[in-house]
Amino acid sequence: MKEISNPWQNEDELDSGKRTPAEWISLGFATLILTGIVGLISYNWLTKSSESVIINIQVQAPIKEIKGKFYVPFKIDNQGGKTVELVQAIAELKINDKVEETGEQVIDFLSSNEEVEGAFIFENNPQKGELKLKISSYKLP
Repeated sequence: MKEISNPWQNEDELDSGKRTPAEWISLGFATLILTGIVGLISYNWLTKSSESVIINIQVQAPIKEIKGKFYVPFKIDNQGGKTVELVQAIAELKINDKVEETGEQVIDFLSSNEEVEGAFIFENNPQKGELKLKISSYKLP
């Protein structure tokens, strides 16, 4: 049976098994790119695995009154190295040492170094009592 030859290669290149300079350059670039990707993934895995979750919540001024309701703007930021899901934020308003109102927010997704803003809405004026904001829970993806 006769072998089908490649019309773009001469017989010497088929028999010798040598690579052309273009093939060596392509192989070098492909190897460099693959090595870089594997290196970055390994570095990220080694450095991020030991970091903890650090989530902060704070009131952003000013508190606004609109149509008898009080809007308390807040900011949540994830300063840790891990992404979190279902971050639960709770606001508690005490007036005369009695809890008058509570509010709850759930942030679906918060990646590392990400900030999210929102607002709690109260019937009572938070400036006439003690307002506490806290993060109560989160889930690792």
